Amino acid sequence: MAMQNPPRPAALVFDMDGLMIDSERLYFAAEREMAARYGKTLRDEQLWPLMGRKPIESLRLLRGILGIDTPAEELLEWRNRLMLEKMRRELGAMPGLAGILQAFHGRLKLAVATGAQREFLDIALDTLRIRPYFDVLQTADGLERGKPDPEIYLLACRGLGLPPAECVVLEDARNGVLAAKAAGCPVIAVPSDYTRGQDFAAADWIEQDLFAAARRVKTLLD
Repeated sequence: MAMQNPPRPAALVFDMDGLMIDSERLYFAAEREMAARYGKTLRDEQLWPLMGRKPIESLRLLRGILGIDTPAEELLEWRNRLMLEKMRRELGAMPGLAGILQAFHGRLKLAVATGAQREFLDIALDTLRIRPYFDVLQTADGLERGKPDPEIYLLACRGLGLPPAECVVLEDARNGVLAAKAAGCPVIAVPSDYTRGQDFAAADWIEQDLFAAARRVKTLLD
C-alpha cells in the first residue's frame, strides 16, 4: 500500500543487482554452476533468500541449501571468481537506467546501496560510465548486517545527510524492500524477471520497470 502523504523526496537510493544492472541472472548462473559441481540443481525460489544479503551471509545460506561441508569463505571466493568473469563479459544496464539517472541528476541527490562488495560496484559504475551521477556509494564492505536489516539504508541516508523519509529507495527484491522500509524510507519496488514471484506487499509502490519508476518519482515531486 502506498505511503500516505509522503514527504517530498530529496534523494533517490538505488539498489544495484537486478535494479541498475542485469546481474541477477549472472548470480543465478554462477550459483547453479557451483551446485552442479556437487551434483545438485537449484530452483529460482531456493536462491531468492540469498538476494541482497552480505556476500558471506549469502554463501552461508547456499551452503545450507546444498547441504555441503565446504566452508562459506571458500564458496564466496569461488563465486567471486565466477562473477567477476561474467560481469566483465556480460554486464549490461537494466532498461531505463540511463533515463532515470539523467532525469533526476541535479534535481535530487542520488546514491547506491548495494549488498555487493565494492569491487563489483566499481566494475558496474565504470563499465556503464555512470559514477559521476552519484553522491553516495554504500556497499556491503564493513556492514555488520546485510539486507533485510536496515543498516545499509540507514548508512546511505546518513551519508546523504537526509532523513530516511526523504530518501526514496528503488529495489527489485523483497529483502531490500524490507530493509528500506525498516530504515524508514519510502520504497518503489521494481521486480526483475528473477524476483517477480516474491512478496512485495511491504513496498509503497510497485512499478513494472525503471521507466515507470521514473514517472512515479516525478509525481512525488509535483
